[in-house]
Amino acid sequence: MSDIESPESGAHEHHEHHHDVEGPGYATPQAAIEQADREKISYVPSLYVGTDVDAPDFLSVVDVDPDSTTYCEVIDTVEMPNKGDELHHFGWNACSSSCHVEGLERRHLVVPGQRSSRLHIVDTKNRESPEIVDVIEPEEVYEYDLSAPHTVHCIPDGEILVSMLGDKDGDLPGGFLELNDDFEIEGRWDPPGEIGMNYDFWYQPRHNVMVSSEWAAPKTYYPGFDLEDVEKGNYGHEINIWDWTNRTVEQTIDLGEEGLIPLEVRFLHSPEAAHGYVGAALSSNMFHFYEREKEWFAEKVINVEPREHEDWDMPVPGLITDLLVSMDDRYLFFSNWLHGDVRMYDVSDPKNPRLADQLWAGGLFGPRHPTGEDDREVIAGPQMLQLSIDGERLYWTTSLFSTWDNQFYPEEAERGSVMLKADVNPRKGTMTLDEDFLVDFGEMPNGPARAHEIRWPDGDCTSDVWQ
Repeated sequence: MSDIESPESGAHEHHEHHHDVEGPGYATPQAAIEQADREKISYVPSLYVGTDVDAPDFLSVVDVDPDSTTYCEVIDTVEMPNKGDELHHFGWNACSSSCHVEGLERRHLVVPGQRSSRLHIVDTKNRESPEIVDVIEPEEVYEYDLSAPHTVHCIPDGEILVSMLGDKDGDLPGGFLELNDDFEIEGRWDPPGEIGMNYDFWYQPRHNVMVSSEWAAPKTYYPGFDLEDVEKGNYGHEINIWDWTNRTVEQTIDLGEEGLIPLEVRFLHSPEAAHGYVGAALSSNMFHFYEREKEWFAEKVINVEPREHEDWDMPVPGLITDLLVSMDDRYLFFSNWLHGDVRMYDVSDPKNPRLADQLWAGGLFGPRHPTGEDDREVIAGPQMLQLSIDGERLYWTTSLFSTWDNQFYPEEAERGSVMLKADVNPRKGTMTLDEDFLVDFGEMPNGPARAHEIRWPDGDCTSDVWQ
């Protein structure tokens, strides 16, 4: 009987003492902290959608090794075979959830096109010079009445699960697409119509649970943000609690007006933990979700107050667009894309986060030249985050989604995104902006590009799950 089938039968002890095969990832989060090398390169989806550059999107390989002569530079790119994909979130074929699967490697990236519904398989055997080895075309995806791929999670036993935000026509509802370890579509993972909307998800096998969140129909968010869509109820405000084994929704939690547009979902990394967070972007509230006596609850634990701005007719929400939990489960980080700040909370007590530190860079209220007046301007605010496995370096990029970028930060299309970094002191609970680190995606060969999510070759704080 597997750990999933018997979550109360000493699963943690079973896993710890019988990890006698060599699979991908690490046996425990603590093992990741102790055994992972410092990140030297990162992979970053980069795109030209919504700019004046008539070229395909690409995957950037960024040098983040301070001992390298090409530090802070894009050292290689993998160009997609088609234009207009809108590369967005991406993920590995395997992670620590499959560390019991002998012979499986964390080697291939699944890089979806949000607008095209095309799935690219990128082989990173040569870490500094990866290559595309397979493409799943949109027509293959539409056969399952799905479109608009978003989050890619490796799942136990080598399969890959992708959240899909729309049906084949870009309307609601979305669902989940499952790929096998040969990158073939295995089928639709969920019963059609099980959820109304979809966005991000995270699973916790020992608790037999998956939590998914909601954005909107692709036809709603593709053109940009419209306040009327909020008034019409076209944006999500619920999270769904799934039976992981049976693939059915067991509970739906309505976050109400305080939980409008719940986006990224993160569990604590410990496989024993029944605690996690979801950030409501538009309401700018952080919700803590947790299990108690077989029932799940969600409570608002952090509120980002809106701020007045001379160019806005209404108070500006922070717009929480990304969050992550440090590998040791001590700190929660999140970004306020419109305000322009990154926050760090001590979540040693998950129900009572304590603000530890905050820094500003770009956005509507942060400095335009955070790394120095002679350095290039930072147009948009902090967006997608990634933390080093040891918890000492926090990186972020500034692009959200092409049409939303063009609406709120139109200069981003002309100047390109940046990637910035803060040095984190986990012992003191502080962050310091590294003024010597700036990766300028405005200097790409074909012209200024947007930059989105960040991944390390050896796993990271937003892709690894443990059984």
